[in-house]
Parts: sequence; C-alpha cells; structure tokens
Amino acid sequence: MGQINCGTAIQEVETQIEEQLKIIKKGTLEIIQEDELATKLRRSITKNQPLTIKLGLDPSAPDIHIGHTVVLRKVRQMQEFGHRAVIIIGDFTGKIGDPTGRSKTRKQLTKKQVQENAATYMEQIFKVLDREKTQVLFNSEWLAKLNFEEVIHLAANTTVARLLEREDFSNRYKRQEPIGLHEFFYPLMQAYDSVQIHADIELGGTDQTFNILMGRTLQKSVGQEAQIAIFMPLLEGLDGVEKMSKSLGNYIGVDESPEVMFKKTMEVPDNLILRYFELVTDMHPDEIDMLSDRLSANENPRNIKLLLAENITSLYHGADKAKKAKEYFLSVFSAGKLPEDMPHIVCLDGERILLNLVPHLISKGIISSGSEFRRLIKQGGVTMNEERVTDADAPLTAPETVLKIGKKNFICFELPEN
Repeated sequence: MGQINCGTAIQEVETQIEEQLKIIKKGTLEIIQEDELATKLRRSITKNQPLTIKLGLDPSAPDIHIGHTVVLRKVRQMQEFGHRAVIIIGDFTGKIGDPTGRSKTRKQLTKKQVQENAATYMEQIFKVLDREKTQVLFNSEWLAKLNFEEVIHLAANTTVARLLEREDFSNRYKRQEPIGLHEFFYPLMQAYDSVQIHADIELGGTDQTFNILMGRTLQKSVGQEAQIAIFMPLLEGLDGVEKMSKSLGNYIGVDESPEVMFKKTMEVPDNLILRYFELVTDMHPDEIDMLSDRLSANENPRNIKLLLAENITSLYHGADKAKKAKEYFLSVFSAGKLPEDMPHIVCLDGERILLNLVPHLISKGIISSGSEFRRLIKQGGVTMNEERVTDADAPLTAPETVLKIGKKNFICFELPEN
C-alpha cells in the first residue's frame, strides 16, 4: 500500500509540473534552461517552497498599455501557482539608464524623476499582479551601499570583450560612437539584483537577453543556483505591424474605459487573434488550441474576436462591465449605426476643439480644407456622437468622439489620458 501511495504521490507531482510548465511556456519565445526549470518546480512542489520570480523595472516611462503587460501577465500566472514575485524598481540603475537598444548614451534620470515614475508604475502594475503575493524592492537598497572595492570585484566577473558582444555596444564601437564606462556596469548591476534576492526565475523581453544571462553568470560565480531566463516577445499593435506604442496610437491602454478597450480590441487584425490570447490573457493553452481549431474550420474570426475583447476587458474592469461594453459595441457598431472599420485617432493635448481636428480630416481625404469643413457644418452635414454640430469651435468632451461628415465619412477621435 505504501508503494502505491508513493507512486501516486510522484505521479501527482509530475502532473503538477507538467501543468505549470504548460502555463509558463504559453507565449514565451525562449526559456533557458527548461530542464533546470522543471527541476526547480519539482523541488518547489515537493518541499512546498515558492520560487522567487524576478522582474526588473527601470521607471523611465511610467504609462503602460497592454503591450507592457505581456511580462506582467506571465508573472501573475506563476503567482497563481503560489510563487513569489519580486519587483525590482531600478531607482539606482534608472539614474544611469539601460543602454539596451540605444545608439547613444542615455540621458540619466534625476532621483525625483525616478521616484515619480516608480509611484506611477505601482498604481498600474497591480492591475495585473496579485498585491498580496508581490514584494517591491528598490535596488538602491544594496547598490548604493557598495564600496569601490566591491565594485571592482563585481567588474572582475566579466570582460570588455564579453560586454562588446552586446549588439548595441558592438554597433556603437564599430561606428566609433562614445560608450560611457558607466554603461558597462548596467548589466552587472542588474545581475547583482538577482544575487541579492536569490532569484529563481527572471523574466524580460528579448532586448534583455544579455542582462538576464549576466545574472546567471554572476549567480554561479558566487555559488548560487543560476536563475532561469524566460524571454517574452514584443506585442504588435492594432496596426498589426509595429510594436504596440502610445506614440504610434496603435495601443490599448490599461486605464481606458471598458467601451474603448472593447472597441479597440475588436480592431486587432485577424491574424493576431490567437497571439493576443496567448500574450495578454490568462486563457488556458488547451482552450486557445480549441479556438485555433475553430478558426481553422473557417469560423468567422469576428466571433473569436468578441471573446478576446470580452476577456481583455474583464481583466481590467470586471465581468459585468465587460458584458455591458460588449452589448454597447453590438448595439452601436454591429447594428449598422457606425462602421467597425472607421479610422481611429488619438488626439494630442491641443486638439480638444473640433476645428483643431481639421488636419487629420484632410490627411484622411475626408475634406480638402478648413473652409470646406466650416461650410459642411453650416449646411448641417457634420454630427458629433450623433448630434448635429453647429459650432466649429465645439469642444470634445467624451472619451471617444465619432464624427460623421457628409453621408458616408466616419472617423473616431479619442481624447488623450489626463
């Protein structure tokens, strides 16, 4: 009987490992090393000890959209298995600036800028992460305390040749562009963060490959077990080409209203539906496989996209508001009142007056001049959110403003976030 129970227990552990690996691997680009990850998970389950999941954030750009949540969502999925997330706010490294992908030395942030950005980050990341299972640390707690001898010892763990293997450093060196000596310390400091918290896993985008692997190297040099490196892809924006970016206007913001979030998700290109399910939702891989089968069977992609929009909206606003947003979308857009494929433009701060939108209307070929726009208004040919416009200086007050110009031209303007 004891052997049977032992065998059953072993099988249960292996089943749990398989399930965790399936969730962790969903949407990932690369895991270094997967066999080591399985070993860590086995020890975690058998000893009932959570793994330490590290995610470093340099607070240089505080506003996030769902493209930024790809890594956060993966951390949350591991939290659901009981693992512990440690968010490292790079208040010390942020004053240097990550040189990754930079063609020149990055401008250093002030302490005040770092603190302000960090505060904004905290408000937003807990829209995704479980606050109770998350520890937030600032790397100045240990990096600022290193003396010069310790810094030299840290630098001895790598070589200039190794650092010049980084593509950005290599390119700048070949072009004879300046590389600050302090920039060489950035990957070492990020690696030292892993040593300080005894990280089991570190997540990041592919642009962080060198820095995260440096963490493995440094941990081994001090006798620690090397962390697992999990790399997540960049998410394409609503244009289906460029990575999601607020500056390009192809984003879905985590703070947007349920109606706007739902509507924007319905603009995701059909070929990216499954990718969005993988990267920005918590849907189980088996369920995603079933959706893939439905698409392969020539089901209308719009049906699957409605599920995606409701899923994403639920994550940030709850199921009830997501359901209402779906009802609003179906009643307004699908009932023929408004076309689903109308242009969508995010206004600039100085474009909160109707007349200031004229350049956009001209660029879209809807009108030829401001005078034509004024003439159409006088003739009753312009409506704003289905109400006739009588004043070209009318302000935009709703989060989303749909203009109908003439009989067939529709365009949607979204106010910028305050």
